[in-house]
Amino acid sequence: MDTNIALGYEQNLPASDPASILSRHVDMPDPAPHDLIVEVRAVSVNPVDVKLRASAPSEGFRVLGFDAAGVVLRVGSEVTLFSPGDEVFYAGSIDRPGTNQRFHAVDERIVGRKPASLSFAEAAALPLTSITAWETLFDRFRLTQESNGTLLVVGATGGVGSAVVQLAEALLPGVSVIASASDAERAAWVTELGAEHTIDHRLDLASQVQEIAPQGVDWLFTAHSDEQIPTYADIVRPFGQITAIDDGPRDVSPLKAKSITWHWELMFTRPVQRTADMIEQHRLLNAIADLVDTGRLRSTVTRSLSPITPETLREAHALIEGGRTLGKIVLHDWAS
Repeated sequence: MDTNIALGYEQNLPASDPASILSRHVDMPDPAPHDLIVEVRAVSVNPVDVKLRASAPSEGFRVLGFDAAGVVLRVGSEVTLFSPGDEVFYAGSIDRPGTNQRFHAVDERIVGRKPASLSFAEAAALPLTSITAWETLFDRFRLTQESNGTLLVVGATGGVGSAVVQLAEALLPGVSVIASASDAERAAWVTELGAEHTIDHRLDLASQVQEIAPQGVDWLFTAHSDEQIPTYADIVRPFGQITAIDDGPRDVSPLKAKSITWHWELMFTRPVQRTADMIEQHRLLNAIADLVDTGRLRSTVTRSLSPITPETLREAHALIEGGRTLGKIVLHDWAS
């Protein structure tokens, strides 16, 4: 039987431990009717990878990874969107084996065409963060080209925050973006991506926001909501909206007085729940590819490691654990 090289973990260990991420030979994936078998050329590392590795799997070896870019090798019996040889990018699903393997099975309905103008490594930085940002702006907030107001992006220098800023700049001309960053380098980064204003989230967030938007912001995206609800209640206008992507608070009652709406955003909801509109992730990834290829969106990769090995993957995990990453870390090309 053909085998497949995969990287994963068996127990909860710090990234500095050589046993924290291991290489194993696993069976070649067998495609379900709507599956593509993708020859993975590049992957990226997200905070969710580190979060999963922090708790031991219930049984045996678990393959990590979500973002991937590669080439379609085989297709399932009901596939209609892609053919062998197509170059693709996608973020996978949390309920299936991860992308950190040479050959990976993924449902075609959550896969997009790889931007032609990007390398596999550059493309692998985009899917998870772009899907999350897109769903935040257009599914949770329901913004359109006619929307007018102010959007605060808390954690704008992370992968998702960087994508939110770029999509707002590209597609929402009436929306002014305030981006939080922790130093001058990061402030310059988000300004270059399109933010009209920057603030330092290490300082008094409320006073800085109120200087820019005295009546409060209309929309607030946050990757760091824990213990921030009283502050958010101060700086979001009445009837405003908040979307969080972290595990967040358990009590949002301070938002009630201003009728502020609280949204959760999890880009895995569509594939895990097999929703009727699951194909929307395919469509939005193709829209992302179009924006990239027309120069309106760029890859947020800031560090590239090669080849894809347990050693380079551990290095990437250690960088994410350090909490000071800017943009995205990608790994590309398998060791021969």
